[in-house]
Amino acid sequence: MNWDRIKDLLHLKPSGQLYDVPLLYTLLCLVGIGFVMVTSASMPEAERLFDNPYHIMVRQAVFMVMALFLFTLATSLKMQWWKVANTYLLFMGLGLLIAVLVLGNEINGSKRWIPFGPINIQASEVAKLFFFSYLAGYLVRKRDEVQENFKGFVKPISVFVLYAGLILLQPDLGTVVVMFVTTVGLLFLAGAKLWQFFALMLSGIGLVIALIVFEPYRWARVVGFLEPWDDPFGKGYQLVQSLMAYGQGGWFGQGLGNSVQKLQYMPHAHNDFIFAVVAEELGFVGVFTVLVLLGTLVFRALLIGQRALKANKEYEGYLALGIGIWFAFQSMVNVGASAGILPTKGLTLPFISYGGSSLLVMAIAAGVLFRIDFETKMATKQATSRGNARGHRRVAASPTVVQEAA
Repeated sequence: MNWDRIKDLLHLKPSGQLYDVPLLYTLLCLVGIGFVMVTSASMPEAERLFDNPYHIMVRQAVFMVMALFLFTLATSLKMQWWKVANTYLLFMGLGLLIAVLVLGNEINGSKRWIPFGPINIQASEVAKLFFFSYLAGYLVRKRDEVQENFKGFVKPISVFVLYAGLILLQPDLGTVVVMFVTTVGLLFLAGAKLWQFFALMLSGIGLVIALIVFEPYRWARVVGFLEPWDDPFGKGYQLVQSLMAYGQGGWFGQGLGNSVQKLQYMPHAHNDFIFAVVAEELGFVGVFTVLVLLGTLVFRALLIGQRALKANKEYEGYLALGIGIWFAFQSMVNVGASAGILPTKGLTLPFISYGGSSLLVMAIAAGVLFRIDFETKMATKQATSRGNARGHRRVAASPTVVQEAA
């Protein structure tokens, strides 16, 4: 396959008008930083578990190659396919969530992964993208109902409740919260009434509080979050180690590879708490850089969604906005948990943390963003060209204009 063919698949035209250059550079930077930090943070644990310090790094490299393939595929797939298939994808996601409860591997007390050859697929990650695709399609088909009729508002919530119930059986509260926030955000953007919006928010918050209070391990996390130093070797251990990593970072960090907390002190240093390793090794400058990149990623996604809505591409617009909200909230939860701002929750940092399912699904989502941007710009360009052509024909057909020109 030659380079011209690859450019055609990715729609990376030399004109710079058919794809989002800032988004592309942002993704490349995030994936590059993520690979370097996963390599640095995982070496001690990989040495202990596999007797090979590069084991996790090699797996991440394989996931990156797979992610590139899926990204290319997503950019090549017309959005019409997603429009037609979104209901079928919803049922496929439902099937995955049921299958993982029956066939899934149990790791650390959770059944979230379906074995697929040499890798494990996290069902909730795939189902999350499929649900957002369905929700975008529903908001287009039933927009008037959502805005005017309570029944139209309840239907997508019912589907969400079904998905959430299956995900909570794994259990995985973090994914449910991300899906809930994204659902609420999209319903609000689609024009749901304010009282429905606030009722849903309060109901969701109340349910999350109940799930925390009546589940001992979740309550222990909240207690550890509120007073981590009261039990620094028990409930607050993970957060204390993370805060120590932040404290040692300073302005410019200890230097790449020089983290102390990753040396068997801080659990999950290469996935859930990788941002603490970034803080310790790269300091405030590294933290600020990663946050700016994540902010740019979210901003470009929301901007692509807004442009699509203005171009009357409603499905594409809602899906892009949903992806933007998803990336934003998941980043906030991951960073907030490692910094002690939010209770500890097992969510990856987009394109930074180690994790095959997360990287692969987010690569597809990023490819969808590029495709939406491409189709929106093509539609706008074609509409402008047709408008100019009609204008030229009217000028040529007008004898008054011809005489004035003469």
